[in-house]
Amino acid sequence: MDARERVNISLIGGNVSTDLKQSFFNILYGQASTKGVRGFEPEIASRVIWKEMSLLKKVEEPEKLEGRTVFEITVEDDMVNPAGALHGGCSALLINNCSTMPIALLGLATSGRAEFGASQSMSIVYHAPAILGDRLRIVGTTLSVGSRVLSSRCEIWSATKHRLIASGVHTKMPTSAL
Repeated sequence: MDARERVNISLIGGNVSTDLKQSFFNILYGQASTKGVRGFEPEIASRVIWKEMSLLKKVEEPEKLEGRTVFEITVEDDMVNPAGALHGGCSALLINNCSTMPIALLGLATSGRAEFGASQSMSIVYHAPAILGDRLRIVGTTLSVGSRVLSSRCEIWSATKHRLIASGVHTKMPTSAL
């Protein structure tokens, strides 16, 4: 199955237009070819369900916009540690991927360029365990999208137990032309 077939943009909520959603996914899947790629990232990322794509006025600075994306995934066998809880490495993967999307969305909406960037740092705090079968809700929000630094925050919530599982701040830099 082509990666584009995994996402039905008509099912994604939020205030972003259908045209902007379609443009976003054309860019995302146009550059992210996973044919022949093996490992845990494509397998887990393929199960993430897009729930929301929004552009909102920043509360602290109403003249500026922030990007917001929301995803859901269920904790499965390949995502847990020996104790049966969501593995910290899997949490980091989810935060890495899901914190990048609001940055790219805001960039596309404001400058016409979806910038996915290259990671500089990621800081994660683990708050509570999520166990096999828990439904997770992952919320990513931009902090700053500039010409030199891109940053966002991400929270993983257990929709099953209604508690915060992990939170992170991800700092990236725009990629340079090769």
